[in-house]
Amino acid sequence: MKLRLDPSDEHMHPLEAESNFNESMYFNVFDSEANLGGFFRLGNRANEGKAEMTTCLYLPDGRVAFMFNRPAIEHNDAFDAGGMRFEVVEPFEELKVRYEGKVVILDDPLAMADPRTAFKENPWAECRAELTFRGISPVYGGEPVNDDGSPIPESGEGFARGHYEQHTAGTGTITVGDQSWAIDGLGLRDHSWGPRHWQSPWWYRWLTANLGPDFGFVVTIVASKDGGRHIGGMILRDGAYEHITDATIETDWVGDDLYHQAIRAVATTKEGSYEIEGTVKNLVPLRNRRTSPEGEELLTRISEGLTEWRCQGRTGHGLSEYLDQIVDGRPVGYDG
Repeated sequence: MKLRLDPSDEHMHPLEAESNFNESMYFNVFDSEANLGGFFRLGNRANEGKAEMTTCLYLPDGRVAFMFNRPAIEHNDAFDAGGMRFEVVEPFEELKVRYEGKVVILDDPLAMADPRTAFKENPWAECRAELTFRGISPVYGGEPVNDDGSPIPESGEGFARGHYEQHTAGTGTITVGDQSWAIDGLGLRDHSWGPRHWQSPWWYRWLTANLGPDFGFVVTIVASKDGGRHIGGMILRDGAYEHITDATIETDWVGDDLYHQAIRAVATTKEGSYEIEGTVKNLVPLRNRRTSPEGEELLTRISEGLTEWRCQGRTGHGLSEYLDQIVDGRPVGYDG
């Protein structure tokens, strides 16, 4: 098996027959001077007749401006739905992100654990974001294929058959209500395609960070229900990636609902080990519901933590994304 990745993969892939085929892009950015960051995601699920659109902005005063919507779509020809649009200017070098629409303003971002109430009881504002993302690193990932280049068959229970990531610099403007910020920050983007159920992983941890344009990381641990673990990611050093061969993550949890608050990780590459500490500064809990073929109601929580990271004497920011299936009211990856 090997990974295949071409410049053409920056563009849309043919819509496949699986009912849960997903193609998505994600961008995060944090500007330390403005003390503002966030992420944008658009996932096309054309065979289901909808997209998944998320705008999440961590504002300087601790509030969060947030929007999630499932706009109707009929094809997989573009990332353009729900007021959000992604444009590839030059593959692996430059992409543009635009969002224009409403956001709910959350004084307490944890209120999004009950989205219906949060959307109903909090104020709304107009939002406009226009950002350009430029690659500051190689691209990590691709689509697994056989050694002869032929595709590898898979079931519809996957999560991201094709997937790649890249550290980026993001510039532009973000406006929320009557406030506007010029953005000049760092972040990470990804692109995925293939059948996806959010319930496919039992749990995962996805830690992304920039500690300067020359130093950053992605640490990933994905766990299956049978106890298996897949560890991946990379360390960005001076424009090159060191691939992570092993990693451990320890978490301090807070609250009755058990949200991650402090993180200690060790990431190992062929070049050495990196001790990483993180403190969550703000967190938004998101969720996905699905009924299994057997009629079981499944609940997945994706906790999105804006995180201050420390490693090798440097400090930076990024996201810590904790996905857990929720069983008997508790996240299955809880290790407290």
